[in-house]
Parts: sequence; C-alpha cells; structure tokens
Amino acid sequence: MSSQAGHVARHFHPTGDGRIQCDVCPRDCTLHDGQRGLCYVRQRVGDALLLTAWGHPSGLCIDPIEKKPLHHFYPGTSVLSFGTVGCNLSCKFCQNWDMTRARELDARTEEVTPAAIADAAVSAGCRSVAFTYNDPTIFLEYAVDVADACHAAGLATVAVTAGYLHDAARRDLYAHIDAANVDLKAFEDDFYFRVTGARLEPVLDTLVYLVHEARVWTEVTTLLIPGHNDDDAQLRRLTAWVARELGAEVPLHFSAFHPSHRMLDVPPTPPATLRRARAIARDAGLRHVYTGNVRDVEGATTYCTGCGEALIERDGYRLLGYRLDARGACERCHTPLAGRWGSAPGHWGPRRMPLAFA
Repeated sequence: MSSQAGHVARHFHPTGDGRIQCDVCPRDCTLHDGQRGLCYVRQRVGDALLLTAWGHPSGLCIDPIEKKPLHHFYPGTSVLSFGTVGCNLSCKFCQNWDMTRARELDARTEEVTPAAIADAAVSAGCRSVAFTYNDPTIFLEYAVDVADACHAAGLATVAVTAGYLHDAARRDLYAHIDAANVDLKAFEDDFYFRVTGARLEPVLDTLVYLVHEARVWTEVTTLLIPGHNDDDAQLRRLTAWVARELGAEVPLHFSAFHPSHRMLDVPPTPPATLRRARAIARDAGLRHVYTGNVRDVEGATTYCTGCGEALIERDGYRLLGYRLDARGACERCHTPLAGRWGSAPGHWGPRRMPLAFA
C-alpha cells in the first residue's frame, strides 16, 4: 500500500511509549512521528512506518554478473543493477558513499514501477536483476515487489548485501531472491563496530540461513583493507569458519581495497595480499576462492573439484574459456560444479550500460 509520502512498510511495532520500532535490522531504530531511521529511507508518518524509497531506484545500469561478484551464477550473462539512497551501515570505506549518504532521490515525482524494471531488463536481454550499490535490506518492500515482477517475466533476482538484518525480515526478503553475494567485512566484532557501525553475529546468522535453509545460491566477499582485516590470524579464522559452517563449495572472493570515503589515508591492497589470502583459504579446504578488483587470471578462474581442469577462465569480467556441459558438469570428468548454470554461457563481457527512465 502506498501513500503520498511513501509505501507502507512491514516489520515494525509500537513500543508502548509513543514511539514505533523498525524491526528490519539490528539497529532497532525507535521513531517519533516524522523521524527517519539511520538508513534514511524508512520514516515514521503517523502510526505507520513508510519506505520513502519505494519506486525511486538509483544507479540503474546493465553490468556483467561477474561484477556483483557472482562466479557460479549464469556466467557471462548481463544483470540490470540498481539501488536506492541510504544504508543501514556506516562503513568508513564505502565505495558508494555518494549514493548511500544522498538525501534527495526519494523526492522524485515519477515512480519506477516493479513491472517497468522487469520490462527494461527483458528488453535489454538480461538474465537477472540485482539489488546492489546500497543494501536491499533497507528497501525490502520494493525489492520484494520488483523480484516478484522479475520472476513473472522469467528473470532471476540477485541481492548484494551486508547481511545485516533480523530473522523475520531475512526470511521475508530471501523468499524472493535467487542468488546473493554477502559482504563478510571482517571476522572481528570490534572491526564491525568501529569501521561499519554494525555487529558481526547477525551477518554470520544470515550466511548460515542462506546456505542451509534458503533456496538462494550464495557467494561471499571480503574486502581486504591493509592493516585492518588482512592479518593471517584473522584470515585463518574467517576461512575456517566458512569451510566449517557454510561448506567447501561456497565461493569466497577476496577483493582489493581502493582508498575511498573516510579511509583515504589507507593504501590500496597489494596483489600479494590477495594471493596470500587465497592460499590461506585453499589451505582451509575451500574449493572456489577468487581474487577481485585486480587483474589475476588464475585467481579469477573456476577449477573442477574432480580433475582440476580450468572450467571457466576469466580475465576481469571477460570469459576466456568455458568447459561445462549443459548440466553444469566438467566436460572432461563429468564432476558437477556447484552453482546455477544455463545451457550455455552468456557473452555480455565487461560492458557497463547505464539506463534511464523518463
């Protein structure tokens, strides 16, 4: 249900002291009339909580699916990507801070309906639609409505997320999602609190839920920030947890940090750090470990867990080789590869094509 100020949200309750509490994420913002949560896009109006960002996407663009990054989800295909303003985290290293901290896009007069987004994705030949740039957690109702329209049009849906949300909201959102890449930003609660304003445990809960309870193909990304979350001891704990709690087949991406936002004084991640992290993860038993934000063909290639054959070779976002059969198994030894596969790879390549709605 929509109003003049926004779309009526789910997951909130009155507190008994005249306020209402948003129950989407562990921030548990309690609001008087007219106040917004930290995410900015969820606002109390009267006795209701409204999603002011419903129908107001930002950053609409067609990307390669590998950019999300997803390496085991319809490789080579294109994905229509968008987010909104706002975020429920306060990451000092945010790469999209100009969007997440923005305050004006929810004032647009023309709404972009879920059907219009699905139609645009179909017309562009996309295989999927991704909720990204900021976090779909905060625009849950819009993401769900868009996802339903996408499924009706034969499209898959992708969430790129920090995974910071409560269980009821988690189950609500991911009942409509086909694949997710979750940012596991570190493996220390102190880092989460100091650098992102959040906590680690809800993120781990989301990962366990997605892998073991939901029908969501899940990959994990850790951005390695020099001097903050890239020491061997933390990487051993992180990779051991992924192997033990999620499983050896879950892909893990280590991405290079580039100075941004409030961490301009931190140097870029050296390629050697990514290679070291990848080696630690493989020693922990993880079978699909990737490096990102650098040019590294070996670190971007998917290998068969049976015979070691290079199944999907990549140079950045470009596929160089593809040796899977129509069932998603190795052409050489017929070992199935974990993931979601089409009858053939896509050929979108590294292109990025912005979209605009009139």
